[in-house]
Amino acid sequence: MPRKQTQGPSAQKLRIIAGKWRSRVVAFQPADGLRPTGDRIRETAFNWLRESIDGARCIDLFAGSGALSFEALSRGAAHCTSLEQQGAAIKQLRENAALLQAQDLDIVHTDSLRYLQQGAPAQPYNLAFVDPPFAAGIINNTCVLLNNNSWLADKAMIYCEMAATDNSFVAPENWQMLREKVSGEVRYCLYSRIEPKL
Repeated sequence: MPRKQTQGPSAQKLRIIAGKWRSRVVAFQPADGLRPTGDRIRETAFNWLRESIDGARCIDLFAGSGALSFEALSRGAAHCTSLEQQGAAIKQLRENAALLQAQDLDIVHTDSLRYLQQGAPAQPYNLAFVDPPFAAGIINNTCVLLNNNSWLADKAMIYCEMAATDNSFVAPENWQMLREKVSGEVRYCLYSRIEPKL
């Protein structure tokens, strides 16, 4: 039986848009740098991923509220590994996972850049969500580690979010941009990874 969700006085809510948990609402605790992907952006992003999500192995590098992780699993992803550094966010993620009975979700309390520097996973991921706190300035380093350390399968899809005013992002050379859009203060992009030729 799923545990009851704990909500502090400042808890906010997000709604899962589609799939088996459609319209389910989960809580998250506001924190510095935590910026859940809004409904409209999330709906557009997952429309882009419609042909790629079913059965995908996903990694959510800055899980925060879990909006992207839960949406992916709701829509048919086979597995999601969610990385998050903040303890309060980890606690809420675990409570939400229990509430939804999300058995295919692994929640890891870690620094994502350090995590990506360790040994490659047993199986590479088909889909990666890269949505770091905008002020951290780490999206370039994150994508380099993700690309170069065998985390991604050939033809993996990579979804990135950054500030609309941020012109510093440079995707790895073997990533092909498929989609790009700006909504308010957020620029979001979808890439496909092409295996580098030796």
